Amino acid sequence: MAKKIKLTRPELKRHRDALQRFQRYLPMLKLKQQQLQLMVRNVNVEIREAAAEVQSAHASFEPCRVILTDRAGIDIPALATPEKVNTATENIAGVVVPVFKGVEFPPVSYSLFATPPWVDRALTDMRELNAKQAKLDILKEELRLLNKELDKIIQRVNLFEKVMIPESREAIRRIRIRLGDEMTAAVAQAKIAKDKILKSEAALYTVEHAGKATLPDAPDNLPGENPQQGGAE
Repeated sequence: MAKKIKLTRPELKRHRDALQRFQRYLPMLKLKQQQLQLMVRNVNVEIREAAAEVQSAHASFEPCRVILTDRAGIDIPALATPEKVNTATENIAGVVVPVFKGVEFPPVSYSLFATPPWVDRALTDMRELNAKQAKLDILKEELRLLNKELDKIIQRVNLFEKVMIPESREAIRRIRIRLGDEMTAAVAQAKIAKDKILKSEAALYTVEHAGKATLPDAPDNLPGENPQQGGAE
């Protein structure tokens, strides 16, 4: 159901002010949208590169996977699991996103001389794999936040372009038509009233002059007066 519009001058001003705000905000929203789209593309590139590194690390670690059943009394997966993933924050087009800075692993507590050599290799490869996976996870979280904000900005841009600005313009058009019709009607009424006044004045003038025209002329000699004497006899 279409929103009812008050066809008044205050409503016209309100819609004009709103239209100016929408037209002022829209370029800023579009600029932010472009920035976010650029960052999304860049992060997608970084994710593909990080995913390739994870795949390469998987390939390097795969030969050690089959011998993990013989751990020589050492919990390699536990030692290779990061205790802490270090991140910083960065503001990108108004969005605070995490930035991967590195990982911290638990300290090695086994004797390097009392364990088989493959343990060190397996631990190193597994740690590298987990570190690269942690970096990939952070990049995916960064992408998720950027996409979430980008979706919101796109929705706002569409709302401004396809709903709010067209509605304000349509309201302004309708109010202007109504006010124009009212002005035309007022001018017409003023002309009619003026014509009536002129006709009334003209009729009054005609009556007044017609009354004067019907009055009898005064006689030259009033009754009882002697006619003017002529010259001396």
